[in-house]
Amino acid sequence: MDYKRSRAREVVLQLLFQLDVNKDVPLPAIRAFVSERLRRDSTLEAFCMGLYQGISDNLKSIDQLIRKASENWRLERMTGTDRNVLRMGTYEMAFAEDRTPGPVALNEAIELARRYGTKDSAAFVNGVLDKIFQSLNLTKTQPKK
Repeated sequence: MDYKRSRAREVVLQLLFQLDVNKDVPLPAIRAFVSERLRRDSTLEAFCMGLYQGISDNLKSIDQLIRKASENWRLERMTGTDRNVLRMGTYEMAFAEDRTPGPVALNEAIELARRYGTKDSAAFVNGVLDKIFQSLNLTKTQPKK
C-alpha cells in the first residue's frame, strides 16, 4: 500500500464531505487546503486534485452505479463516510483515466471506511464496491455481438 497516495485519498474524502455540505467552495481555497494537507508535495497534490475533480465531474454516473449496487440502501441515507468512500472507489475503478486496479481500489476504500466510518462501514463498502467491480468486469469480458 502506498502510504502517500492513501494520505491523498484521506484529503479527497475531506473534500467530498465539504462538497456534500457546500458546493460553492472556490477552487483556490480547495487547492490551498490540499497543498497544506499534503505538505506541498506537487505529485500528491496532482493526484488528489485529479481524484477530486474526476469525482466531481462524474458524480451523477458514479452515484448511479452505487445506487444499482446498493439495492436496499438509498444514497441519501448512507453515512457521509460510506457514501463518499464508495464514490472515490467507484471513480477509481470505473472512470479514472489512469484506472486503479479493482483490488487496490477496494483495499484503499475498505481502509478508509474502517478508519473513518462506523463499525459496519468496512463490510458495507466492501460489499457494494465488490458488486460494482464484478459488474465492471462482466461488462468488459462479455463477447460483442
